[in-house]
Amino acid sequence: MPRIDMQPRLLTLAVLAALTSAPLYAATPAQGDASIDATSALAAGSAQTLDAISVIGQGETRQVQRIGEVDKQVLPPGTSGQKILDRLPGVSVQSNDAFGANEESQTISLRGFDKSRLGYTLDGIPLGDNSYGNYNGLSISRALIAENLAGAELAQGVGSLGVASTSNLGGTIQYFSSDPSSVFGGRASITLGDDNQRRGYLRVDTGEHNGFAAYVSGVHQDADMWAAPHQNQTSRQFNAKAVWNVGDNRFGAFVATSRTSQANYAYLSKSMLERGLGWDWNIYAPDWDRAVAAAYCAPATFNAERCAFSGGVNSIDDAYYQSRALRDDNLYSLDADLRVGEQGRLKLLAYHHENRGQGHWWAPGQPSHPGTDRMLPISIRSSNYSINRQGLTAALSWTLGIHELEAGLWWEQNDHHVERNFYYIDGPFLDDTYLTDPDRRLFDQDFDIRTRQFYVQDRMRFMDDRLTVDVGIKSPNTRMRANAKPGTEARYASGTLTAKESVLPQASIGFKLNGNNELFASYSENIAAFVGGGSGGPLQVTPESFAASAGLEPEKSRTFEAGFRTFGKHYQASLAAYDVTFDNRLLSLNPCTSIEVGTRPECITRFINVGSVKSRGAELTFILKPMQGLQWYNALSWNKSTYEDDYVSGGALVPVAGKITVDTPQRMASSELSWNHDGWFASLRGKYTGKRYYTYTNDQSVPGVTTFDAGFGYTFGTGLGLQDLKVSMNVTNLTNKRYAGQLSSFAPSDPNGTRYAIHASAPRQTFITLSAGF
Repeated sequence: MPRIDMQPRLLTLAVLAALTSAPLYAATPAQGDASIDATSALAAGSAQTLDAISVIGQGETRQVQRIGEVDKQVLPPGTSGQKILDRLPGVSVQSNDAFGANEESQTISLRGFDKSRLGYTLDGIPLGDNSYGNYNGLSISRALIAENLAGAELAQGVGSLGVASTSNLGGTIQYFSSDPSSVFGGRASITLGDDNQRRGYLRVDTGEHNGFAAYVSGVHQDADMWAAPHQNQTSRQFNAKAVWNVGDNRFGAFVATSRTSQANYAYLSKSMLERGLGWDWNIYAPDWDRAVAAAYCAPATFNAERCAFSGGVNSIDDAYYQSRALRDDNLYSLDADLRVGEQGRLKLLAYHHENRGQGHWWAPGQPSHPGTDRMLPISIRSSNYSINRQGLTAALSWTLGIHELEAGLWWEQNDHHVERNFYYIDGPFLDDTYLTDPDRRLFDQDFDIRTRQFYVQDRMRFMDDRLTVDVGIKSPNTRMRANAKPGTEARYASGTLTAKESVLPQASIGFKLNGNNELFASYSENIAAFVGGGSGGPLQVTPESFAASAGLEPEKSRTFEAGFRTFGKHYQASLAAYDVTFDNRLLSLNPCTSIEVGTRPECITRFINVGSVKSRGAELTFILKPMQGLQWYNALSWNKSTYEDDYVSGGALVPVAGKITVDTPQRMASSELSWNHDGWFASLRGKYTGKRYYTYTNDQSVPGVTTFDAGFGYTFGTGLGLQDLKVSMNVTNLTNKRYAGQLSSFAPSDPNGTRYAIHASAPRQTFITLSAGF
């Protein structure tokens, strides 16, 4: 049998072995594993309570999974919180760097939903839809220094009504920053590794003084690309957080700044791999002559005498000279948690986010200095972004008899700007700075995005708290207004799109069979705001296309899930099943044949609602703790997400009904063994990700893969004036497996495997970290 078929079976057998070895008796959880009510703990606003919360959502009326500080040990310091989530059931996280922080290549999929259809927050601050050319937020790797991440909560299907998100069709991810320490001190660490990896981190805590505590922290990271030409990448971040407890009231402030410069890796096609270019194929830099020769083969700059491909390249798109992403962010928030009377609490949050970014691509076939003796067949295409958003959230909760009532609102104003320019060049240079004064402007749009969302919910407890019933509704309204500026080469639309719903219901129920076993079931409905700005969408089109798209409906989902949890002294387990309907899926296409284009008003490329997706599946989590300091975590998931409707593109039927959705593995399994004893610690994680399609008709796919990561080290304890001295080693992609990581650029079909849809995985990399508390 082929090796690829054996990989998932090995991990599956490991999980089944764990299940059969679990104690068959019911037991009261040990004090060290005691759970508290998750909703109350998270509502308290203290990230430090996360370690006490059940990792599989004990007491929740919906499917919830959590990670904490200990779950970070298997991966190197600086790893994005998103990548740490990869061990959870139903989750597929991909990136072409060891830290999961390269934003062009990082992605997450969940139950058939891609990253832009999930919701994200940090301490309640909305992070937007996680898209690469983001228009309404920023990634968690820029919003928070990874060492300051206390934990995260993933609701795979039914997110909390109070989550501030306009994109949470398929679930929510809530990240939490660590709170200041109650004692004065700090921590410093340095990480060194392959590809000139250098990461320095420093944090200083003030300690608690009359209820006030704060910390400041910073990180500087440099690393080279793992593939030639090994260009440098940098990240500089600053975090500060303050908490002031006054009686029963809590006040907080948070500041985060980020400056990143990332070199983008080239996309691969299956044809390129078959031609022998290999997983390490990348950009042309620093070979300028080779890039120029290939650019002379582009149609717009074709020169038969100077056109030349070499080294297995046979297309203008097989490579380009270089590409880079620059992102600057400033994020600020103030919050308060106030007691109101004897039974109520009022939570307030105000935030402000500023962003500017540029994405550079050295575009072959776009000439610099055309018509002059300085002409070159390459210029830099730059996508320029800016975000200036501010918002407020408020939630009032109170108890009335058996009712735990809560009402809340979210308001945000977002001024977003996006433009695409071309800059002329006279030769190669490292484009790691912002470019100004463009020579050409392709388009230029301002977006005014206003979000209002209200919710109300009630939690009722019956039968001595054995039965919990949650009911609620929310009412979202997102208005996106685009204004296209004149004086550009392309005509883009000005107009308004609104996604709103008066009532979106949510209901869930939890029942404790006894002290160790419980059932849960939940139902919810959600809509998503229309995508805009730097992420494309139905406003980033021509005026004619936007006019032809009148009547678009926002994407919508309906989720039903149910499950069972069990807890014992040495184990925890959860089994959940779900059924999801995703309606009004949006695609950009032309329904007419080429000869009809221009002959009828409807024959224009535009966004169209093309039907529904059905997603069904099951998720199993099992955690075995046979002795103090030893834990075996296992997760299995099965998913079948299919398109329900064919559609017409280019006058031809695209037969996708019944086909598996793109980038959705049907089977996944993860297993992680963690050990801590007398200062020693070690973790080994394995993850199987099944076959994934990148065409809607399923004629092309990438095979399943099993990868491993490992981390181990020793804590020396106090001495030399230090609270603790720790040395650790982390190895990512332990077996050096090369495979297709992130998939993008999806299409109906790719019969010859020429679509540039693959970002290669990173090779094995090793990192050593020395850290000390003081």
